[in-house]
Amino acid sequence: MTAQSVYFTGPRRVEVREKTVPDPGPDELAVTATVSAISSGTELLLYRGEMNPEIAADETLESLSGSFTYPFRYGYAVVGTVTAVGANVDPAWRDETVLAFHPHASEFVVGVDEVCVVPTDVSPTAAAFLPNVETAVNLVLDGEPRIGERAVVFGQGVVGLLTTALLAETPLSSLVTVDCYENRRRLSETFGADRSLDSERADPSAAVRERAGPPDRPGKPSGRLEWEPPPQRADLTYELSGNPTALDAAIDATGYGGRVVVGSWYGTETAELTLDGRFHRSRIRLISSQVSTIAPERRGRWNVARRLATAWRRLEAVETDRLITHRIPIEDAPEAYAMLDERPQEAVQVLLAY
Repeated sequence: MTAQSVYFTGPRRVEVREKTVPDPGPDELAVTATVSAISSGTELLLYRGEMNPEIAADETLESLSGSFTYPFRYGYAVVGTVTAVGANVDPAWRDETVLAFHPHASEFVVGVDEVCVVPTDVSPTAAAFLPNVETAVNLVLDGEPRIGERAVVFGQGVVGLLTTALLAETPLSSLVTVDCYENRRRLSETFGADRSLDSERADPSAAVRERAGPPDRPGKPSGRLEWEPPPQRADLTYELSGNPTALDAAIDATGYGGRVVVGSWYGTETAELTLDGRFHRSRIRLISSQVSTIAPERRGRWNVARRLATAWRRLEAVETDRLITHRIPIEDAPEAYAMLDERPQEAVQVLLAY
């Protein structure tokens, strides 16, 4: 059996190649793909050649165990139908609809422990969002939003929008989002943001103060001048834009004792930060959040299975169809990546169809 597979072959070069697919091994499944989701964050870094070629693609997944040395395959959200099973696999797996954390391909073989059965009431296109919903769940867990807090989310791509949707379910006092594209800002407000700002024009700190209302002012003590409280800033800020310059803005939008959760992966680009007196005196914490691992302080109660089950439940509550802007046949994958790179304002979620 042969399959069409997407290969990254050089900076801004993608090819769809024919690849021979073996029969499934004893503990494997053969899957025919229906749809797969392009991650416009990580995959654009790969497309542009902005990822360290020596870094492992994902050490937690067998199908992504290689490096980013050209040529390579990538992708982690393929939904399809099981067409054959290995000798040690229950025959009941045949004809199941599954999600595989596997590179984009029309047919492939994968370990039975590397797929999730898609619930009957979840469509294949909705199921393709599961990995990004799991990322959003991880981001919310790492940010630990608390009642009455003010939150700002920089970046309203797919992960940013899904994170906004989950944060909107928490008892925050205000939720402000920031993005440079108007269509994403509109989506952000439908997903629960109190207000979504143009990153090139607006001041997130001012918006947080506006949403929170005027700060309390103490009475004028005898013999002392009346004083003005410091400006209100965010308690919790997320940097999910993928733009290194946004991290400094995220820190600036965060107030005393606040937390900045960094979910962006900048590849080979560097973030220049102004860690001035206000940063240090405000005791702002920078928190790394990456879905391939669970934060050490949660490992006693959380594991990947629990996080994944939570993501499935949250997926059912999100209107993912609103995020889909393009369905592109796999043979036109090079055009899909070129469009995401050159005209990002046109796209939110791009799906490859098989």
